Amino acid sequence: MYQFILLLHVLAAACIVILVLVQQGRGATMGAAFGSGASQTIFGSRGSGSFLFKVTMAFAIFFFMTSISLNYWTVSTYKQARVITIPALPSEQPVPGATLPLKSSQPTALQTALPAEPVKK
Repeated sequence: MYQFILLLHVLAAACIVILVLVQQGRGATMGAAFGSGASQTIFGSRGSGSFLFKVTMAFAIFFFMTSISLNYWTVSTYKQARVITIPALPSEQPVPGATLPLKSSQPTALQTALPAEPVKK
């Protein structure tokens, strides 16, 4: 999803650049931009100014929306990667159900089965 929005972001930026370069100043007309001598005949009697301005503004709004969404996803991904989990320290009190080692002075069955000293042959 991130790559798709990034692609749309780049396309919107390219469209904004192209639309700004196509637009002429207040004194020039769209017909003069394409080499024709007719004035304001391509987009009707009002000319190209309002149409190209509206399209440029639509792309600019879309560009800012994609910028904000890309920023949001980048920050949230960075925060998820930076989470550090520290292992818990062993508690002083025994956990219920856990087996603890025996601490008695009496020998266990395994200790009584083994001879105290090795047998010499």
